[in-house]
Amino acid sequence: MTTASTSSPLPPLSLLDLVPVTEGSTPAEALQRSLALCQAADRLGYTRYWVAEHHNMVGIASAATSVVIGFLAGGTQRIRVGAGGVMLPNHSPLVIAEQFGTLESLYPGRIDLGLGRAPGTDGATWRALRRDPHAADRFVEDVQELQALFEPVREGQTIRAVPGAGLQVPLWILGSSLFGAQVAAALGLPYAFASHFAPPALDSALRVYRDNYRPSARHPKPHAMVGVNVIAADTDDEATRLFTSLQQAFTNMVRNRRGLFPPPIHQIDSYWTASEKHHASGMLACSVVGSPDTVRQGLHDLVQRTQADELMVVSPVFDPAARLRSVELIAEVGGLARTALSSRSP
Repeated sequence: MTTASTSSPLPPLSLLDLVPVTEGSTPAEALQRSLALCQAADRLGYTRYWVAEHHNMVGIASAATSVVIGFLAGGTQRIRVGAGGVMLPNHSPLVIAEQFGTLESLYPGRIDLGLGRAPGTDGATWRALRRDPHAADRFVEDVQELQALFEPVREGQTIRAVPGAGLQVPLWILGSSLFGAQVAAALGLPYAFASHFAPPALDSALRVYRDNYRPSARHPKPHAMVGVNVIAADTDDEATRLFTSLQQAFTNMVRNRRGLFPPPIHQIDSYWTASEKHHASGMLACSVVGSPDTVRQGLHDLVQRTQADELMVVSPVFDPAARLRSVELIAEVGGLARTALSSRSP
């Protein structure tokens, strides 16, 4: 098998942040660390910075997704900030239109709204959210209702989002299966595949999306974003060590034992069983871990395979300084830092 050439430029790079609460820290500290990372991403030239809706998870501090987006957008200047995503069946489309219409009014031209169908939690929390058990079945209709609420008000329209109407906040469809690909294609919307935790259907979902895409007024061509875990460090060995935090977290998911984000360890094989390694490594198959040269080759290989229009990088690292270093190195690999610096020069 040949590897992709690294001479061609990578597509735009964005960041997904679950606002991890690390062992020994608090949600308040996690939010402040995410703000600092978002500000760094803004300086470095990343395209977007997304946070995701998860509930009743002690290791994730982004449950109030629209509030977190406002906090991050208020502390940055250029970067697009958004949801990757909002789990629409948990909410009324009108409420989401009002929330993101407010964000767009405060930070015009910088807000994204990615939409998912999953509950973003477990069954008990799903019931605590007062979620309609049939809401997921109406996902397509709810997306269309949300689209309509962002359009200019029509004569005789009785329900409107204030603010929101006429703002046309950009919508994305998120997915980890063929369903989201089909919805995004049918509605002519950009599509983001969650290959950073659910990679098996990546290739088939992208094929379904592109083969069935129906051009829309705002999006005449398909736009596919691919999620990928990327842990970069100065050496392959150091990146491999940092990656053990995420490997432990996914092993804990296999054990049905979620907790705070753990510190790295030197030998991951001392933590998981052979069966746990098989399952966790399968979920983490779309990961690139190593020095800048290793990361560069890995990302080019992924782009050659998927023809991704954009990469959504997930770089969860326990130590804030090492996490920032990872994001800086990824930006250098993608040529973002040079672009950002040149765009700010007189």
